[in-house]
Amino acid sequence: MTTHAVRRTALAASAAALALLVTACGGSSDDGKKDDGKAKADPTASAAPAAKALTADELEKAALTQADLKSGKVTDKIAADEDATKDKVTSDDAACLPLAHAQSGVAQGDPAATVKRSWTREPEKPSGDLSPEEMLLASMAVDQAFVTLSSYEGGAEQPLKDLAAAAGKCSGGFTTTVLGEELKVEKVAVTEAPGGGDEGLAFTLTVAAEEDVKMPQKVVVVRKGATLASFTAVNFASAATGEDFAFPAELVDAQLPKLG
Repeated sequence: MTTHAVRRTALAASAAALALLVTACGGSSDDGKKDDGKAKADPTASAAPAAKALTADELEKAALTQADLKSGKVTDKIAADEDATKDKVTSDDAACLPLAHAQSGVAQGDPAATVKRSWTREPEKPSGDLSPEEMLLASMAVDQAFVTLSSYEGGAEQPLKDLAAAAGKCSGGFTTTVLGEELKVEKVAVTEAPGGGDEGLAFTLTVAAEEDVKMPQKVVVVRKGATLASFTAVNFASAATGEDFAFPAELVDAQLPKLG
């Protein structure tokens, strides 16, 4: 691929990746392994009383801060015209709407309170004997994620169960519109959920980009008590090439302990 083609595809795919994020980031890593295709969230497994829903102030205190992470930049300053809300996200199939919400950083169901954080990590400076194309892609390997915390009166089991059901029903893909921009998800693959919570699920969405590039996007949702922590991540170099990328597991590792 020529430098011009790499740049053209990268810019187009990265724009799509940015739309997913800012118009909306056994073990705490997603290594891309698939299970039997069924989400592992089973909210009916526990008969314990529903945990208390955290207030907005409590969620703010529990949300990630810069001091919690060794790399990347955390911010709570998300512009209103870049932050997708529930009424600005639609799906061509109502059964897939929970997935559309998860991929755009919108809380599941009807939460009592919600807070969001944005995280960006720039790549290390490329070194070594690299071609211009390789240098360009290495410089574009920016990780970006949304972290959405939401609490629920009566417990967070049902919203997670609904999302798990959507991941199963919509494995063959769906079309979503976020703030007026249409995005085609071609596949939803359930992957290994992280530990550290009461239950959780993870999946990789394959999003159609330009010039036959299939952009991966990773979503992890973990329940702790009556709170869901949702992580939606993309990598801009992967958005340009369609190659897989490592989910930033440090976000999960840092966030879950703060939820109690």
